[in-house]
Amino acid sequence: YGKNTIKFLRLHREGKKQFVKEVEVCAHLRLTSPQEYLEGNNCLVIPTDTIKNIVLVLAKKNGIPSLEEFAIDICNHFMTTFCQVAYVKTYVQEVPWQRLHEDGVPHIHSFICVPDGIRFCEAEQCRNGPLIVFAGIKDLKLMKTTQSGFEGFYKNEHTTLPERHDRILCGELFCKWSYGECKDFDFNCIWKKIRECILEAFAGPPDCGEYSPSYQKTVNCIQMLVLSRVSQVQVIEVVLNNTFYNVVDMKNLGLTNDKEV
Repeated sequence: YGKNTIKFLRLHREGKKQFVKEVEVCAHLRLTSPQEYLEGNNCLVIPTDTIKNIVLVLAKKNGIPSLEEFAIDICNHFMTTFCQVAYVKTYVQEVPWQRLHEDGVPHIHSFICVPDGIRFCEAEQCRNGPLIVFAGIKDLKLMKTTQSGFEGFYKNEHTTLPERHDRILCGELFCKWSYGECKDFDFNCIWKKIRECILEAFAGPPDCGEYSPSYQKTVNCIQMLVLSRVSQVQVIEVVLNNTFYNVVDMKNLGLTNDKEV
């Protein structure tokens, strides 16, 4: 059991300049005894209101230097404070606020929410076991308007999809990776590096791109580039939910549509 959807915004000030971190936290616990389920005895149960308040107090006292460090703080607190907790799992995701710029000058206290992917992480631990940390990015929408195709696939009497050597490749990306046992990593730096790898592998060189024969090959290219450049990542999962765009036939409208609409 536990508490889901603990939402809050933490404001940090450095002189006149202000920083924000808005997150949503889920904290799940398993106790050493199932007596609250089997007997209705609640003496070991930590109320959800208490769980929520603990998360808020930790954000106040320790700040949120990174999502991963905050998730680790939550896990450590429940493990060291409550002897009845046998397992804890924490999920944290961030609202993508970015500092507003006016004529290239960063504003000291204004922000804009930019939907360029949501950062998240998970931390979990069993009593007397290692602390395991996962991180990722979701809802990242990507598109390339050429240098993509899909040909030579299996066909039978149910196949109506035509082969394409030039199409729009578009999808919503979900990526999650594991650090294994928790170490003293610069989680913010690693996350940014992985995001850069995702964009590079998807798009290819900026002046010419790189041909993608399938969504599957692009997914594998993303995974392999991350694993080759980021040694801290042990396991990586990538899902690219594709979005189809079909060329509109405008012959009846007296127009030639050369893949423009």
